[in-house]
Amino acid sequence: MRIFQIQNANVSESNALATLHAQGLPDQGFVWIACGRREFEVQQAQIQATLQQLCGLQLVDLHISDLLNNQLPSHYDYTSQYDVLVFRRLAAGNSQTDLDKPGLPLTQVPARGGPPILRRIDTSPVGFAVFDRVLLTVHPTDCAVRDAYAAKLLQAASAESHAAGARLPTSPADLMLRIINQMVDGYLALRRELTQQLDHWQAELLNPKARFNNWSSLLDARLALHHLDEICEEQRSSIQDWIEAIKTWPEARTEAERRERDLLQVRSRDVLEHIERVVHHVRRLEQSAETAVQMHFSAQSHRTNDIMRTLTALTAVFLPLNLIAGIFGMNFDFIPLLHAQAGFWWAMGSMAMIAVALVVVFWRKRYLARTER
Repeated sequence: MRIFQIQNANVSESNALATLHAQGLPDQGFVWIACGRREFEVQQAQIQATLQQLCGLQLVDLHISDLLNNQLPSHYDYTSQYDVLVFRRLAAGNSQTDLDKPGLPLTQVPARGGPPILRRIDTSPVGFAVFDRVLLTVHPTDCAVRDAYAAKLLQAASAESHAAGARLPTSPADLMLRIINQMVDGYLALRRELTQQLDHWQAELLNPKARFNNWSSLLDARLALHHLDEICEEQRSSIQDWIEAIKTWPEARTEAERRERDLLQVRSRDVLEHIERVVHHVRRLEQSAETAVQMHFSAQSHRTNDIMRTLTALTAVFLPLNLIAGIFGMNFDFIPLLHAQAGFWWAMGSMAMIAVALVVVFWRKRYLARTER
């Protein structure tokens, strides 16, 4: 568990709920409590007591169940005192938890099917409980997104970052949107490798000299992309619900509050735009994989047609030759050229001329032409 106190231009970190419970909220700013899902389950009573001390209220039982559910889809919910947003991430890694050691990942993770890049995408949900001055986040075990943004937050609080114009989050909602934005951008960093993998499969599918036999991985990829599409739709729906909820908040009383509200709306729309990019990319990859399979079978059908056309043309070339051979093989006593000294050569010459003429005709009609690859 990691606890951050963010006030003015300073960020301090601790990992003890008891200390935060005793000190209370800072005079200005807010508190970010980030914990793993298993840690949240084990220390549920202490966290609820801390929220009661800091905010004067606790999480309702239904929201606790949502935050503990590792299969919950992205969605938004609210009460009169706080908001809850569950957002499924698209990140590299695995999130299985060792139940005997809360907060620690499993040493061995069961393998999944499909291409390597899709096996590395973890879609575990991250829960956010947004209070007025407290942000509680529930992450998968060993969450790289939490640690990466925590490092970014501490760096932004340094003197050098202040000199460079780096800004700290101004509210728990602002911090939540920044974390979500980093989660979405984490998938955008993986899209190049994913595109290269599917492009490689497309090249193999369309190569007439290659024998593509990796159909199980391709099927797993199509199913995984379809699953990612559904997850992205849930993400977009939850952020849209959040944006609509912001519009229902009480009217800002000061210019500073109004500006902060506008910044939240702008940042929310920016997150939604990033999700739209992910949806567009996933759908394009899904369509590309489907198109590659269709083009593969179309190319195989075209190749089969070429082979059948060539065999038909060759059969047509030898058909009149078989007819001539059959005529001269009849058991009649009187057949022209049968007893002539040059009859054999006349028959062979005629058969050769007919064959050459048919080959030339078929070649000009492209029945025997070489297909360009």
